[in-house]
Amino acid sequence: MADVAVELVLRSTRVITPEGTRAASVAVADGKITAVLAHDAEVPAGARLEDFGDDVLLPGLVDTHVHVNDPGRTEWEGFWTATRAAAAGGITTILDMPLNSLPPTTTVDHLRVKQEVARTKAHVDVGFWGGALPDNVKDLRPLHDAGVYGFKCFLSPSGVDEFPQLDQERLAASLAEITGFGGLMIVHAEDPHHLESAPQNPGPKYADFLASRPKDAENTAIQNLIDQARRLNARVHVLHLSSSDALPLIAAAKAEGVQITVESCPHFLTLTAEEVPDGATEFKCCPPIRESANQDILWDALADGTIDCIVSDHSPSTADLKTGDFATAWGGISSLQLGLPAIWTEARKRGRGLEDVVRWMSAAPAALAGLAQKGAIEVGRDADFAVLAPEETFTVDPAELHHRNQVTAYAGKTLHGVVKSTWLRGTQIADHGTPTEPKGLLLERQN
Repeated sequence: MADVAVELVLRSTRVITPEGTRAASVAVADGKITAVLAHDAEVPAGARLEDFGDDVLLPGLVDTHVHVNDPGRTEWEGFWTATRAAAAGGITTILDMPLNSLPPTTTVDHLRVKQEVARTKAHVDVGFWGGALPDNVKDLRPLHDAGVYGFKCFLSPSGVDEFPQLDQERLAASLAEITGFGGLMIVHAEDPHHLESAPQNPGPKYADFLASRPKDAENTAIQNLIDQARRLNARVHVLHLSSSDALPLIAAAKAEGVQITVESCPHFLTLTAEEVPDGATEFKCCPPIRESANQDILWDALADGTIDCIVSDHSPSTADLKTGDFATAWGGISSLQLGLPAIWTEARKRGRGLEDVVRWMSAAPAALAGLAQKGAIEVGRDADFAVLAPEETFTVDPAELHHRNQVTAYAGKTLHGVVKSTWLRGTQIADHGTPTEPKGLLLERQN
């Protein structure tokens, strides 16, 4: 290390690297990791040492599914609050979804508006997805060239009028265009016909809401997506999978060589339908939180690689939109700050290790988006880290969350894993849950 212009050394008895967990010293210069060496490696003159003892040093998490809602619905969230919450939770990179902001990210001009809003407010690095709408096929390549990481579409109503769904014909047209330039389509996969034919019983009963979003809606939409991806040789990604019944379809498609990846979310993996009280619409999301037996199968699919990654689908709203009627309440769960401890709490119960969590929540999302500089503690990557005390616990107090609206399905839950600090390109951006000043950059996809 003595012959390298090292500015910072981070040391821990437990450093999670792609090769496994070991005691190590991680050298940083100019925002990059320059060496991963022995725990007792000499610290060069002029370099600062941060020794975390037995706390775990892991790569900063990458969350590729965040609804920031800025501009236009900043009373729901915003780049300042969302990225502060991310930093406090050990996340160093987010990708912003194209909808719930006004305007949505469906043209290059709209992307530029969003980038200008985010530029001075980002506490973590921020990239952007584009949107695929029925009438914007002509805008997809320009958005790709402008640096978006891929394109989101809905196969059923999105919940906001300015972001309409794609039918199968328009899905095919958009997929063909995106495949032509090597892009990625990420898909909210629920079939509208199954949703329309499901029983609709408004009111406070969670069982009624669950019946209104049946597994078959997901299963059919995913099968149709697989068929389209196979025919066009398209790259597709299934967002927020909740139906375990779709997993055999996905596994078979992957084995066949269809270019499909899949994510699930902390709420599907840590919360169950059986525990949702009637009227507790803070638990409402689409697709819905399903039963514990379904959750067990999702965890098995994470273990065998059918599900690739875990991301938040942080979809906040103001408290007044979370009415006691599941039919009319906003569908979205706020978990940006809590995803790491929530998943770690459940993973440890199921015999999974922090190396698994890092793979699911850092390495795999980074690979999905092509963020080659993120997602691992290895030479040449950005010096992005989270420091976690995995044996410590805390009880979720909504008032302590940095989300703009402290509405959370995790209120009162005791979770394992306290994020002690978060580091972005070698600079500390959060200390014991308190973010520092904005240090994030706006990211663009690299060809």
